[in-house]
Amino acid sequence: MDAALLLLSSPAAWAALVTLIVMEVVLGIDNLIFISLLTNKLPEAGRAKIRRLGIALALVLRLVLLSTISWLTGLTAPVVDLGLSATDSRGELLYETAFSWRDLILLGGGLFLVWKATREIGHTMDDGGHGDQTESGVTTKATLTAGSAIVQILALDMVFSVDSILTAVGMTDHLPIMFVAVIVAVVAMMVAAEPLANFISRNPSVVMLALAFLLMIGLVLIADACGVHVPKGYIYAAMAFSALVESLNLTSRRRKARAAANDARH
Repeated sequence: MDAALLLLSSPAAWAALVTLIVMEVVLGIDNLIFISLLTNKLPEAGRAKIRRLGIALALVLRLVLLSTISWLTGLTAPVVDLGLSATDSRGELLYETAFSWRDLILLGGGLFLVWKATREIGHTMDDGGHGDQTESGVTTKATLTAGSAIVQILALDMVFSVDSILTAVGMTDHLPIMFVAVIVAVVAMMVAAEPLANFISRNPSVVMLALAFLLMIGLVLIADACGVHVPKGYIYAAMAFSALVESLNLTSRRRKARAAANDARH
């Protein structure tokens, strides 16, 4: 109890907590986009339930991994080395093939995301980017079972959880701060999940953008697994810029649609 009170009275601890919460929320965007796209493939009646379950699984996995922090940090030790590497003219490492368990997990997750995003982009292009028409607008066709969705969500939850927790370990040594940051971030994901999924469902052009994000995230995970570290700030800046451009396109289309409707009435 005394240690907890001492931690609460430390400005450095509060600064670490706020920083870690922001980082966990940002890292959770990848997971949330995947869950939203995947659950939109389910029958409409079960989407919200599976979405909540997927995010709850993400929370459970993160808390379990935090409770085994000593084992988790051991995942960064190399277990496979193919003996290949390259450096630039300054001697800095370009890539390497000494893989730890963390690298193998990221590699598997990255390959899965690339396969999944490429497959879904192909399906979206085949049907012209449109799903079934309903009274509320355009929705994605129900082409996935609940069991398959849960398995895929659980697999990606594991990948994103390992990456998230290992990043948190590098930012603070205080386990309570990590627990609080993870819980707050996952609650934020839970709140944002429904509006994000509905927005993606109502706007077919956003589906392609979200799939492109997943494809890019998959490639970044593969690069990270091979020792090529792409600064995450660049990735999220590119995602934010793309989202801004798409929001301008959506606003322009809506204004044109309203103007056309007004002209038709007059």
